[in-house]
Amino acid sequence: MGISTNWSLDPVVSSPSLMQQAAPLFEQLQHCAQRSTAPFHTPGHKAGQGGDPMLREAWGEAMLRADLPELPELDNLFAPSGVISEAQALAAQAFGAEQTWFLANGSTAGILAAILATCGPGDAILLPRTVHRSVVSGLILSGARPVFVAPAYDSYSGLVGGLTVAAVAQALKAQADIRAVMLVAPSYEGICGETMAIAHLCHQHNIPLLVDEAHGPHFGFHSDLPPRALSLGADLAVQSTHKVLSALTQAAMVHVRGERVDRDRLSQALALVQSTSPNYLLLASLDVARRQMATQGEALMAQTLALSHDARQRLSSLSDLCVLDLPEDLPGFTHLDPTRLTVDVSALGMSGFEADERLCNDHGVVAELPSLRSLTFIISLGNRQIDIDRLMEGFAMLSREAKARPQSSLVKLPRFVGLMPEVVCTPREAFYAKQLVVELDRAIGRVSAETLCPYPPGIPVLLPGEQVTREAVAHLRQVQAQGGVISGCADETLATLRVLG
Repeated sequence: MGISTNWSLDPVVSSPSLMQQAAPLFEQLQHCAQRSTAPFHTPGHKAGQGGDPMLREAWGEAMLRADLPELPELDNLFAPSGVISEAQALAAQAFGAEQTWFLANGSTAGILAAILATCGPGDAILLPRTVHRSVVSGLILSGARPVFVAPAYDSYSGLVGGLTVAAVAQALKAQADIRAVMLVAPSYEGICGETMAIAHLCHQHNIPLLVDEAHGPHFGFHSDLPPRALSLGADLAVQSTHKVLSALTQAAMVHVRGERVDRDRLSQALALVQSTSPNYLLLASLDVARRQMATQGEALMAQTLALSHDARQRLSSLSDLCVLDLPEDLPGFTHLDPTRLTVDVSALGMSGFEADERLCNDHGVVAELPSLRSLTFIISLGNRQIDIDRLMEGFAMLSREAKARPQSSLVKLPRFVGLMPEVVCTPREAFYAKQLVVELDRAIGRVSAETLCPYPPGIPVLLPGEQVTREAVAHLRQVQAQGGVISGCADETLATLRVLG
């Protein structure tokens, strides 16, 4: 099955409002940075005057002069009434929302706030087992009780999809006290599930649908891209504007439509999880990233899609590589973002981690996500044809080397995504419980106090409050043996694990 195209749920911004040409926050920040003042406010470097010469030379005076605090004319992120309010309103229009909030603490802040705004202590929230670790933090902070549902899985490609509407319906029927549903769409590999049908089902039960859309801020700006979660009926979507658009790292947005999410409570929650001294360079970068997409988005995405198509075609021509595509007629696999390339390298006789190291060290090609069998590459508006050519040169070299030596077999991965560790207590209860450290093998059968996940993508294998299983331990050891990094554990060697006492 090829990549679906020509979805019409999102109107492509081809004739943007004249207001979208403006960048009110960025323009006001520039004005403040360029004026002459005697600064007796933070930050301590005083517009770069006190900055280390190394910093001034490397990053430039202009950036340091624009590193300003919450001056009256720059507005207040937590009670905006000026240029931040104007910039957020323009972003809402550009990204198909009714209201948008800027985030200076990444999508993590949006995920935390979304959970805090919809769930309190003991409230049930339905989640795929493949949530990002930031969701675990949200569960600890809110005290919400997770109801995990296994996502769709394609055993042939090893790809994990989204939740199916059938699985969500079954969970809602079994537990009538669920207060919210959260999806991950798209996944790291660009896969989106049955968001529209699940939104309809949630609304029948009068509960909000929250979507971790961190990797999809470009959706809706070209007809060959998947539709936005909001256009499919989601009530709230969190987007990492920095991941594939031109905002600075850590700059993100949360978008809302409808009345199922209490917007005042969301604003209060965002004030809890964000710094009271937000970085205006990050906020201003959101303003200009929005302007860029609202005025040039379709053309930029057309260029990006052309590069992606070229890379997909050329990589597919190498017989020992498999560029993964959307599984045929499999529930939970509705759309695939064509700007994501996931390449199975197992036929090369090496793991994805080894291939990643070779590509990086020998060719300067850096993947977004290495895993045991594959590598995932993000192609965005910042890529150029020379990048695609270097990618091909690197893989062509690996392919030639593989043909010149006997193929070694790659150990088959355990189907961990099909395993659902027993939830013994909530993450919050585990966080505050008495804990002790034991050898990893002795942890089997006990309750984990840690979040253990290969990172990226930051999808936990074990969560606080879950029973440690033999399969989970085997999976973690295999990832580590193949060169992966396990994040979240106090013992980086994975010789021991913190469990409940």
